[in-house]
Amino acid sequence: MEPTETTRLPHFIHEAVTEDLKNGRFDYVRTRLPPEPNGYLHIGHVKAFLIDYFVAKEFGGELFLRFDDTNPSKEETEFVDAIEDDARWLGIEWAKVTFASDYFDRLYGWAILLIKKGLAYVDDQTQEEMSVGRGTLPKGTKWNQTESALKPGVESPFRNRSVEENLDLLERMKNGEFPEGSRVLRAKIDMAHSNLIMRDPVMYRIMRAHHHRTGDKWCIYPMYDWSHGQNDSMEGVTHSLCSNEYIIHRPLYEWFLEQLGEFPTRQIEFSRLNLTYAMMSKRKVRKLVEMGYVHGWDDPRLTTLRGLRRRGVTPEAIINFVTGTGETNNDSWVEMAQFEAIIRDDLNKRALRRMAVLNPLKVVIDNYPDDLVEEMDAVNNPEDASAGTRKVLFSKVLYIEQDDFREVPPPKYFRLYPGNEIRLRYGYFVKCVSVVKDEQGNVTEVHCTYDPTTRGGDSPDGRKVKSTIHWVSARHAVRAEVRLYNQLFTVENPDVGDDLESIINPKSLEVLENCFVEPSLVDAAFGEKIQFERTGYFCVDPDSAPDKLVFNRTVSLKDAWAKIEQKQR
Repeated sequence: MEPTETTRLPHFIHEAVTEDLKNGRFDYVRTRLPPEPNGYLHIGHVKAFLIDYFVAKEFGGELFLRFDDTNPSKEETEFVDAIEDDARWLGIEWAKVTFASDYFDRLYGWAILLIKKGLAYVDDQTQEEMSVGRGTLPKGTKWNQTESALKPGVESPFRNRSVEENLDLLERMKNGEFPEGSRVLRAKIDMAHSNLIMRDPVMYRIMRAHHHRTGDKWCIYPMYDWSHGQNDSMEGVTHSLCSNEYIIHRPLYEWFLEQLGEFPTRQIEFSRLNLTYAMMSKRKVRKLVEMGYVHGWDDPRLTTLRGLRRRGVTPEAIINFVTGTGETNNDSWVEMAQFEAIIRDDLNKRALRRMAVLNPLKVVIDNYPDDLVEEMDAVNNPEDASAGTRKVLFSKVLYIEQDDFREVPPPKYFRLYPGNEIRLRYGYFVKCVSVVKDEQGNVTEVHCTYDPTTRGGDSPDGRKVKSTIHWVSARHAVRAEVRLYNQLFTVENPDVGDDLESIINPKSLEVLENCFVEPSLVDAAFGEKIQFERTGYFCVDPDSAPDKLVFNRTVSLKDAWAKIEQKQR
């Protein structure tokens, strides 16, 4: 995957990197992807991944995939493997894979260096005491308003410990001599600083947790603000590209590197991508999974990459969506409808057309020969002539959609009803002549007659019909399960609040078990993209088996009739 006009970089990032190379600040370009292996990637991560990748590619540099594994209580090798797999699926390539834990020893040595310079100390205060000492921003204060909103903080009573005492305590923290949470190592910066982040931030905390790579070697683990900038420097990363929430962290990022006198990686921020009706908090997505609101990280109702993949969304559609949202000064919100429109456009070009009936109603063509079976020519994809055609089998008894028949038609309804004539796609004109009902008065069969002169075309006498519907031959139909996925959440921003149960859409999944598809789908492979004609785009689910076909709806087609009918109710 190469940067193209449709995968261009935000202009200010392109200009900044160009200027850095021109003025000699750097003579090469290296970026890094810094995911934390505590969950699966979601669509919100894709923007950062693509920007890092395209910067490296456009400027002839290289990309490192570096896992930020500094919180072992939530990190697992499963997530490392999944992130690598999802990134490859997007088409991202990297020079090598590294881990923050690769640098734990060197990072610890740099912490000792800061203590010796009088720029770090061990604090015995509780987390609550430290928080009170640093101060709190009034609700609603923005990062660039902190100077006028903050009062000076209160220095810790342990701030002026001697270098020797701090070195001894840090060593004992590392060796596991103190209870978890009893002490931290803090940078000594400025407790009156207008930026809360600069008020003696925590560098290490005591945590007794088994690490997925280092085992039980460490009893202290670095905070993200301490590790990621230094890891960037250690790896010679030229540009640390991150979303806007890290603007307030940039002074600390630069302060650490300046005090250490190490390679001066440059941090550049860009706007975060937010999608309506999509959960962007990985912590909350994990909660959804663990509490059983969804069926795993790959549930197609989630906007995790695994969920989108299982739903049938292609990497090209995701990349087109992310790169097409543009760049703004503030974090952008994009409508889910815009994402779905791009998915439709992508699948329209690549998905094979097939006929499937999800809510079947039997149709009997009274004047059609009982034993006759015909092969009708059907187009595989009208958007792609190279996709060719296929044969579909036609017989006396068919299945159509229940919505394609009305015993008493409403206004502007042109499909099948008593006395009306319609076209069966690729087949004949048929006219409804009678119906069969059950004891409750429900129509169970529709009886029609057909005009044998209208096969695959118009009537020789110039007769016109206003509707064409799809069908499946009952004799040859293959039974299938179809899963209809809708929005998981009932609110536009599900990241707000913690009451997940109240925002879950109870109709986010509808399972139809009595569906019929044309026999050409019996050998459809997992992930294959299909358009069920007049219904929507679908893909084969991994639960599918030779004796049980399972299809997931990726996205529906635009349905003008549904809007009309909804207005009339």
